[in-house]
Amino acid sequence: MPSSLSAFFAGLRASFLSVFVLVLVGTYIGIGALAHDYGFGLDWIMASTVLVWAGPSQVIMISALGAGAGLLETAIAVGLSCVRFLPMVVALLPLIRGPQTRTRDLLIPAHFTAASMWVESFRLLPAVPIERRVAYCNGLGIGFMLSGQIGCVIGYFLTASLPPLLTAALLFLTPMSFLVSTARNARSLADRLALVFGLIVCPILVYADIGLDLMWTGIIAGSLAYGIHRLRGARR
Repeated sequence: MPSSLSAFFAGLRASFLSVFVLVLVGTYIGIGALAHDYGFGLDWIMASTVLVWAGPSQVIMISALGAGAGLLETAIAVGLSCVRFLPMVVALLPLIRGPQTRTRDLLIPAHFTAASMWVESFRLLPAVPIERRVAYCNGLGIGFMLSGQIGCVIGYFLTASLPPLLTAALLFLTPMSFLVSTARNARSLADRLALVFGLIVCPILVYADIGLDLMWTGIIAGSLAYGIHRLRGARR
């Protein structure tokens, strides 16, 4: 227990030292301001941050409910938006699962898995003993979520002084930081090729107005990168 507790606080400390703290505070300032503009209460936006924990999905939920959309339609839209986290969870859980790890121990890290935690976990976890990684991830996730909550409060009460353009720019921080961090952490040829192909394919699909463009970008770019990686390995 003491080792798990120390790992938890180590993860919490690492979250506050991460550049993603600034990104999350900035992003959730925009989300807090957006929620205020649509007439949602501060308690509501803070609860939705804990339950949804996905900035773009919260923007969809706030915009849809604020515009009068039905609960079922909103739930489907938010659910489809959150599907992008499934590959992240599938990739991350084997990294934190140890021989003695119970399935229920992985539920909280799975919920905390978002772009910020996913990137930082792959950067920091290799140096953490396997038996302490679940606690470390929980500390990392709670630290990031606290940063988001702080941003919500700031944005909610500063909404009158935030221009719409600044709010939109703050919401753009998360995808840009994820892109930069992914590029920094790319080590293998397959990782770099997938990133390059994704940057090429995505604008084409968006311009062509293809539905689910982000999903198709991942499938096409990832498949091309994996195919080239396999061909290169077969020739050796």
